This record gives sequence, C-alpha cells and structure tokens, in this order.
Amino acid sequence: MFGLEALDLARIQFAFTVSFHILFPAITIGLASYLAVLEGLWLKSGEEVYRDLYHFWSKIFAVNFGMGVVSGLVMAYQFGTNWSAFSDFAGAVTGPLLTYEVLTAFFLEAGFLGVMLFGWNRVGPGLHFFSTLMVAIGTLISTFWILASNSWMHTPQGFEIVDGRVIPVDWLAVIFNPSFPYRLLHMATAAFLATAFFVGASAAWHLLRGRDNPAIRKMLSMAMWMALIVAPVQAFIGDLHGLNTLNYQPAKIAAMEGHWDNGSGEPTPLILFGWPDMAREETRFKLEIPALGSLILTHSLDKQVPALKEFAPEDRPNSTLVFWTFRVMVGLGLLMIATGLWSLWLRRHGGLFRSRAFLHLVVWMGPSGLIAILAGWFTTEVGRQPWVVYGLMRTADAASGHGLAQMSLTLALFVLVYFSLFGVGFGYMMRLVRKGPVTGEGEDVVAGGPGQQHTPSRPLSAAEDEDQDDLQVERS
Repeated sequence: MFGLEALDLARIQFAFTVSFHILFPAITIGLASYLAVLEGLWLKSGEEVYRDLYHFWSKIFAVNFGMGVVSGLVMAYQFGTNWSAFSDFAGAVTGPLLTYEVLTAFFLEAGFLGVMLFGWNRVGPGLHFFSTLMVAIGTLISTFWILASNSWMHTPQGFEIVDGRVIPVDWLAVIFNPSFPYRLLHMATAAFLATAFFVGASAAWHLLRGRDNPAIRKMLSMAMWMALIVAPVQAFIGDLHGLNTLNYQPAKIAAMEGHWDNGSGEPTPLILFGWPDMAREETRFKLEIPALGSLILTHSLDKQVPALKEFAPEDRPNSTLVFWTFRVMVGLGLLMIATGLWSLWLRRHGGLFRSRAFLHLVVWMGPSGLIAILAGWFTTEVGRQPWVVYGLMRTADAASGHGLAQMSLTLALFVLVYFSLFGVGFGYMMRLVRKGPVTGEGEDVVAGGPGQQHTPSRPLSAAEDEDQDDLQVERS
C-alpha cells in the first residue's frame, strides 16, 4: 500500500485512532471543569446566565464524553491486536496503570455522570454540584493515569527485566517517572486552553451574526480571561518540559531543532524555519538566529544543544516531521498569547464585544487548541522513535506479525468507519454550538421546565429547531 510496510501501516493506524480520540477527551477535560465553575458561580451569585450556560455546554459535554469513550476502547484493543509484542514485554506496567484509570476515573465519572446530566430537577442543588465536581475530578484523574502510562514509555523507571519482560519493582517510581509531572501539567493545561478557544469561538461566531445577549458575552469574557492567564503559563510549562526532554531524550530535541552538527564549537543557533533533510543530513533553506538555541534550551550562551549526527542514523527520529509539528504547536501558542493580550486591551477600551476584527480572529482560533494538541503529540511520539519504550524496546520489535494485506484492509475500514461515525457526532455537536445558549431575553426560547424560558436542562435536546431559530436570528 503506497510502498509502505505492515509496520508502517500499524503505526499509521494507531496514530489515526489516537488523533481522533485525543480531540474528545481534551474538550471533555476542559468542559467538565468549566461546567463546575459555571454551576459554582450560579449557586454563589444566583445569576441565571450561569445556569443557562451550564445547560448549554452540558449537552456538548455529553456528546464529547460519549465519542471519547467509544474511540478510546478501540485503542485498548489495538495493544493486543497490532502491538502484542509490546503488550507481552511491558504489559505488567501499562496494564495495571490503565486498569487503575478505569477503577478510579472512569467509575467515578460513570457514577456521577447520570446525576449531572439528568438530575437537575431531581436532586438538590448541593448534590448536583457535587456530582459535577466529581465528574470534573474524574476527567483529571483519567488524565493522571493515562499520562503516567505514556510518560513511563518515554522515561522508564522503577522496573527490572526478568525473562525478557518488564517487571515493576517500585510503583511510585513507575508512576512518578521523570517526565510525568511536566507532561501531565502540559496536557491538562492544553485541554483547558483548547476548551477556552472552543468556547470563545462559539461566542464570537454568535456575536458576528448579531446574537448579542448576556450569555454570549459571558462566554467570550470567560474564555478570553482563560486565554490571557493560562496561555503564558503553558509557555512556561513547555519550557520546563523542554529542559526535561533535553536531559532524557536529547535526540528528540536535536530533531525538533533540526540541528545536525556541533563541530564549530559555538553556541547553538535557533533555526526558525528550514527543511531538515534526513538523507543529506542537513537542514536546508534555514533561517536562524545565532546562539538563541543555546539560550532557550540550556539557559546559557556557552553550552551546545546535542546534534543529530551525535546519534547513529538508526537512532534518529524523523526530524522533518518533528521539526514542523513542533513549530506548529509553538506558533499557535504564541497566537494564543497574542489573542489574550489583545482581548485585555479591548476589554479596557470597551471593544471586546464589538471589534469585528478581533471576533473574526477568535473564530479562526477556535480549533487552534486542538490542532496544537495534535501537533504536540506528534512531536512527542514521533520524536521518541525508533523506540516504543525509550532505550528498551524498538517499535519494529513491538508489532504483531500481521501481513500487509491485513493492515491495509483494517486501516481502510478504520478511516471509513471513523469519518462516518464520528463525523455524524461532530456534526450534531456543531448543531448544538450553532444553536447557542438561550436566555429568554429578546429571543425565541425553548422551555426549560414549568414556567421557565431558558436553555433546557435535558441533555442532547434543543437542537431540533436550529434551522428555524437561525432564520429568526437572520431576520432580526
């Protein structure tokens, strides 16, 4: 298939399913905490705008949660079907970690999700708020265990190898391996940022269409505060993560920087743009800033960054791909910081909800958080190659013995089913977003209970009359 081997197709298949899956948990993590904040603010202030926003975003959360669960199950099976040698080698570590995720996070989420989605008019406000908090905490616990497992594959600790298998001997060292704290903070913060720009883009889209109400304004305001505060924090965490990676995975850093040779003995420049050529062992058409690479990565002007030629060719990651995915992630992060700063300037000058140029930017930035997450994961996982467990097991030794025809067929089926199934789910979620929160202030509304005119508390409702409501907005 296109000159690829069975191993290549197995890697592409797993990358494809992971890329689809990670989008849903990222939004779920952020929305769960956002919903907890909204309900807490409603209970404290009594302002109905927070309740209406809660009901609106809880429906979108429910869709994301369902699609995340379904897409995640497939990956667990792939460990046994496509990567059985890896499961046999490292299953004593990764298996329990993923089991702990199910026993703690998934059971916690499942236990309180029904109360959160269906119990608004059936339980007291205190119990309902507690349920929302438990679901939000559950998403973060799930992130904890998943990142512990993945981080161990990057910086394995706390184990012995007995009869060709990894045997854990210190679970604290396994879980809190050297890269885990940085990767956990980086991923959780990325999820919050992705959700903030998703929420902000929804609000900006409605404002550009003339739907201006307190709920829409509150959405944009909260999203931009999050961007202003969290985006710089994410940059700081990313810097710490980079220093950790330099220490434990220097080949990945060399690939990210497109840096090939330290022969000159001078500080390492920062290559802004270029084309790393793996065959020619050089970065072509490069635009660089002298010594800045050393300053950023070593925080000094007299130390050099490891170069790709210091590693055997078979131990080098694909610098062409890693170089550019890293720059996509960093570039979007800088745009997020700039968007937050612009929002602060507009807020102080009274133009946050009126500047059409800014609103258009926020709409375009809507998927930026998710794209940055994908770019970051590609940087991390491709940069780990050729290892599946860094320094212990190569990816080529981890795959099952499937043939080219089997992998081609299953990959094609995955692509077809995923785009069909999750395309429908994504389309429905976008219909809910386009519907927007209903406040009962000058707009057509859908009843939210006896005597109420607000966004309904029932999950997955209120999307049926979208076309009629859009027409009403266009006429108004």
